[in-house]
Amino acid sequence: MLGSTSRLLPSPRPVLIHARTYTLSLKPPVVYPRMKGQPRRYAERKTYLYNQYTRLLQSSFERPLILFEHSDFSANRLIQLRAEIAQAVAKHAKTPSLATPSPAPLAPEEYPTFTILRTSIFGVALRELNQLDIKTRREIAKAIPGTLAVLSFPTLNPPQLKAVLRVLARSVPPRKPKTPEEIEAEKKAAEAAFVPGRRPKRQRPTPVPDLKLLGAIVEGRMFRAEGVKSVAELPTLDGLRAQIVGLLSAPASQLSMVLSEASGGKLARTLEGFKKSLEPESQEGAASPS
Repeated sequence: MLGSTSRLLPSPRPVLIHARTYTLSLKPPVVYPRMKGQPRRYAERKTYLYNQYTRLLQSSFERPLILFEHSDFSANRLIQLRAEIAQAVAKHAKTPSLATPSPAPLAPEEYPTFTILRTSIFGVALRELNQLDIKTRREIAKAIPGTLAVLSFPTLNPPQLKAVLRVLARSVPPRKPKTPEEIEAEKKAAEAAFVPGRRPKRQRPTPVPDLKLLGAIVEGRMFRAEGVKSVAELPTLDGLRAQIVGLLSAPASQLSMVLSEASGGKLARTLEGFKKSLEPESQEGAASPS
C-alpha cells in the first residue's frame, strides 16, 4: 500500500540519440607543447570506434556506403528503422528476376547495416586513410555538415538500393518547412502565455525524426544524392549480362529463323523477293547523279 510520502513515477519519454557533431577537417592535429614528443593516448572506446570507422572506409571499395544526415531519432525509432530496412531487403530478395528466377533467402551477413557515427572520430579516420585520394576525402568532408549515419550494403545491388531508399523515404518523410502563418501563430501563443514575473512553463516538443540523403562512397568515389538516385535506377550486374547475351544472340536466332523458313522452294522466292527489294534502291542511286 502506498504511503503518504510516495510519488507517482512519470511516464517514460523516448530517449533521443544525441550524437556529437563536429565539422570534418582534414588538417593535421594540433600538437601542444606539453605533449610534444609523446604519443597521445586515447580511451578504449575511441580506439575501438576509430578502428571500426577505418575498416568501414576501407570496405567502401567493395561495399557501397550510403551517407545520411539524421536528427531527433530515439533508440526505439532506430530499432524500428533497422527492422524496416531488413524487411524491405528480404521482400526484394523474394522477387524473381531475369538473373535469379528462383531466389533463395538471404543470409544474415547479406543484409545492409545502418550505423550512427561520431563525426569527430570519423574525420580522424578519413584524414589518415591514404587509400582514398585527397580530392575524394575533401568531397566527403564537405558533404557532411554535422550528424552522420551510414548504410553499408554487402554488394552493389541497384534494385535493392532503390527498394531501401523507397522504404526510407516513406518511413521518414522529409520535414515540411513552417509557413509564415504557423510562425505567426506560435509567436501569438507565446505572447498570450507570457505572465510578467512568472517563469514560463517549459514544454518539450515532440521529436520528429528526420533523415536526409547526403551521398554515397562507391568504389572509392564520392557520389552526391542525385548520383545515388541515378545509380539506384540501374539494373544488376547479372541483369546487364543477360541483356548483353540476348543482344548478341538475337542476330543468330533471326538468321536461323530466316533460313528455316527459306527451306526447299521457299529459298528461291526469298532470294527473288530480296532482289526486288534492292532494285528500287539501285535505281534511285543511279538516278541521283543526273
